Amino acid sequence: MASLPPSDSPPHPTISITPLLTSLLSNHPVSPSEISATLSLSFQNALSPTQCASLLTLLASSKLDRDPLVLAQCASSMREAATPLNASELRAVIRERDLKEGTYRGGLVDIVGTGGDGHSVFNVSTSASILCSSLLLVAKHGNRASSSTSGSADLIQSLPFSPAPDIEATTAARLPKVYTRSNYAFLFAPRYHTGMRHVASIRKDLGFRTIFNLLGPLANPAHAHIEARIVGVASQDLLPVFAEALRQSKADKCLVVCGAENLDEISCAGVTHCKYVVKRPNPHFRGAGKEKEDDNSTTSDDEETEPRLRTQIESFELSPTDFGLGIHPLTSVSPGKQPRENAELLMKLLRNELAPDDPVLEFVLLNAAALFAVSGVCEAEGFPQQYGDGEAAAAVIKERGPGGLRWKEGVRRARWSIASGAALRALEAFVSCTRI
Repeated sequence: MASLPPSDSPPHPTISITPLLTSLLSNHPVSPSEISATLSLSFQNALSPTQCASLLTLLASSKLDRDPLVLAQCASSMREAATPLNASELRAVIRERDLKEGTYRGGLVDIVGTGGDGHSVFNVSTSASILCSSLLLVAKHGNRASSSTSGSADLIQSLPFSPAPDIEATTAARLPKVYTRSNYAFLFAPRYHTGMRHVASIRKDLGFRTIFNLLGPLANPAHAHIEARIVGVASQDLLPVFAEALRQSKADKCLVVCGAENLDEISCAGVTHCKYVVKRPNPHFRGAGKEKEDDNSTTSDDEETEPRLRTQIESFELSPTDFGLGIHPLTSVSPGKQPRENAELLMKLLRNELAPDDPVLEFVLLNAAALFAVSGVCEAEGFPQQYGDGEAAAAVIKERGPGGLRWKEGVRRARWSIASGAALRALEAFVSCTRI
């Protein structure tokens, strides 16, 4: 099994950041670029433990760690410090797989949360990501548990396969090859963000959540290849922060969600507050002539004119009833159990052994359906022949709900992913990849 680099690597010469710390302490203006450049030194082990702890503390006390520009630029620095992917090879594989459907262009997708909501529910986002891999290319970025009983990595590693999946096997070098065999890949955060080991003990000693807890969902090393994502946040005040941070990161097709209970998932218990980062036609666009055929084109031929599409942030609320599903109290899907128990429940779900209205099943369906809808795959007017018969195509649900999306069609596809065995096959294919 692959192992992480040793933590006792030769010390890096430390750099003093006293001037920045003094400015933060005195409430003097500090730019996001200054903060991100300073934080990036921690990935190189170039900060003393004391000054690193001071930086994290001052960012939290000043609430600069909740500034969207700070988050966007720090996340960019974190991704730049990560083990680089072979971008050209990954793009080639995505193009070759050609999973385009509806307005989904065949790119990678992710569903992730900040954690820290205190609810310790079932591993819903990881389970939903597996269902979505039946039709989408999933790059699930995750780690072991820090504030819950079962993190995404714990769940994957506890799946009842023999031998067990090796969560460290999907390295940056091997990722393109994984996608030649499976729609699913789990990107184990410590395998990519090796510089984070330098701050692990500092974060533990501080004992409170720092900017790094917020950066995780924004630091997927495959960010440049991600077409659509759902990000759950653990408090409603973070909704506009993350939406703007994602917009600043040039992302679109993003749904930032927070349950009314301050749950970092789409809630099965009632209302979920949403910020939708999406490209819409620009009313100020005055381009003439035939538009470019490139699906990603957002400008006219005259680069000085307004762009054809503009990324904007929209607000709405979702309820399980928008998906045609029942409402279940959070007590029916929590407290989260140990990883092995959650893994066994996930396998029952994937084998279609749960009742159609089982609370855990409907909780997972909610979140999987949302990612299907946001990706654009639900905009297809039919169902690809390789995935279903004519009856399945005729059953497409065209009803639209909040945000103008086909949430019920997302549920239909999520249920199909289970009933057809497609989600389970995608997971099995990924597990097989981790053994090579």
